[in-house]
Amino acid sequence: MREGHQGTGPGAITPDGCAVELYSRLPAGPEPDIVAAAVPEGARILELGSGVGRMTHPLLERGFSVTAVDESAEMLEHVRGARTICVPIEHLDLDERFDVVMMASFLVHTGDVEVRRGLLSTCARHVADDGCVLIQREGADYHTNLPRERVDPSGFTVRILSADPVAEGVNSVRAEYEFPDAVWTQTFLARPLTKEQFEQALAEAGLRVDRYLTDDGTWVRAIPMSQA
Repeated sequence: MREGHQGTGPGAITPDGCAVELYSRLPAGPEPDIVAAAVPEGARILELGSGVGRMTHPLLERGFSVTAVDESAEMLEHVRGARTICVPIEHLDLDERFDVVMMASFLVHTGDVEVRRGLLSTCARHVADDGCVLIQREGADYHTNLPRERVDPSGFTVRILSADPVAEGVNSVRAEYEFPDAVWTQTFLARPLTKEQFEQALAEAGLRVDRYLTDDGTWVRAIPMSQA
């Protein structure tokens, strides 16, 4: 288990506190459409932190080629139709470049600055010179106005219960997912980033924002600084 992370509930729990069965139940939502609209048709995608394939499978259905990377073998057992690689993202070093590198699930907000640098270096190292990196960021109010909850149309409830400071710039976030037949919790460390801090972190890795893909700024298309 990664320091500061834990999870409860039925089934296997990954090193960052995610429950495999929980993520196998979560819907893909609008994210695959956001990705598909931002990249070329049939692009080769390196998906960092794929989990059980919640986004992998819809992207495959849209005609993309996907290499799915996750540090949890239990998660990757659920992925079908994609090449899978089991390794922590920050340690990935393939002798390949991809049209698209994608890192969702707010991973860029990891509480550990060195891990964040490793994640973004992995993105920069694997994107083609004319390719792009798609990153999902937290919303501006993610750590405020808590607790709050959202009832998903499919019938489960997501609650962000708390976000308590545990170090300079780092919060311990506790989330709960309630289904009719089971409840899971996840506790993890997250570092809120302003737009300026986020863009500075990209710059350190040799990347820059091409455009924000959603009105709330949570999905970003970045490109290598060398790209015109």
